Amino acid sequence: MMRPATGTTETILMKPKERILATLHRQAADRAPVDLWHTPEIGAALRAHFRVNDDLDVYRALGLDKIVWVFMDYKTEVGERAGAQSGAGAECGGSRTMWGVPLKDIQAGVAHYAEFGAAPLKDFNTPASLDRYPWWPDVARFDYDGAVARARAAAPEFAVIGPWVSFYEIYCQLRGLEQSLMDLLENPGLVDAILDRVETIQTEMMRRFFARAGRTLDLVFISDDIAGQQSLLISPALWQRHLQPRLQRWCDLIHAHGLQVFYHTDGAARPLLKPILDCGVDVLNPIQHACPGMDLAELKRAFGDRVIFHGGVDNQFALPRGTPADVRAETRRCLATLGAGRGGYICCSCHNVQAGTPLENIFAMIETVQQS
Repeated sequence: MMRPATGTTETILMKPKERILATLHRQAADRAPVDLWHTPEIGAALRAHFRVNDDLDVYRALGLDKIVWVFMDYKTEVGERAGAQSGAGAECGGSRTMWGVPLKDIQAGVAHYAEFGAAPLKDFNTPASLDRYPWWPDVARFDYDGAVARARAAAPEFAVIGPWVSFYEIYCQLRGLEQSLMDLLENPGLVDAILDRVETIQTEMMRRFFARAGRTLDLVFISDDIAGQQSLLISPALWQRHLQPRLQRWCDLIHAHGLQVFYHTDGAARPLLKPILDCGVDVLNPIQHACPGMDLAELKRAFGDRVIFHGGVDNQFALPRGTPADVRAETRRCLATLGAGRGGYICCSCHNVQAGTPLENIFAMIETVQQS
């Protein structure tokens, strides 16, 4: 049974936020931090296990160095834009995202997922046609006060990350993945026109949020999957053409507010990691080392002096299907490679721990780091 982390009178333990911030700034820490990403089903199982109702109480019980997510809700009036709910992602809680992307419920065994439905911009094939799209978010409708309140609740104990922003992931939701890939080759003008709107809306949202949030934020979450299990989804040349200048502008904006850039891309992203980091990314996630080119030791040699790694613990075999011994071995391997030298590693599951994963495996990962 997992127990809260404890210390002795001879050991001075850092607090979770102190440990994260020390690692982000490459300062000495008592040990490597350990974070956890998980699906709602795992969250419910952990709350039941510890007999608590609040996620922050789960993090305390686990002794996690949790980086708490504070993502942006989007407010709609009753009867307006029926079904529109909070956020840009599939787990926003309504029938559409704030970008107007319809959602559908998928039940896969014990797991429930909200997946993106028909692409709402699939028939908008010219830059001029975008003016007719009814679902562009209004920056005044973001729930800045709610996000600030959630950040303030977590900030005394935990590092805080938010909001969630993206470029090409949102583009793919709006146009559909297959059409989005074709657009890069056949309709670059449309690509730029859509990305201009996606960038402008989120940039203004961030400016307003940062002005309100003050010192309650530590990092900003840029999620832009540009790779799959075997290779890139977009060529380096096209990424540099359409996305690199935009990422550079966001990194500059975030740094100008004294915050760090947390960048997420799944998959075999190795060919684009250097230009991504050149934009000013501070933390790279999730280090999916099951994919080609994502060898832990090689990534540490190539980039360990310029980026903090977050993630790494295999979520395709070790956590969902392995034994606690497998998870402990996997966690020690990540600590020994990504956490070598001056550290620069926040141990975490490689993306969300999926429904059905044994809690004992989650505890094994956390305890292995805490005992390191």
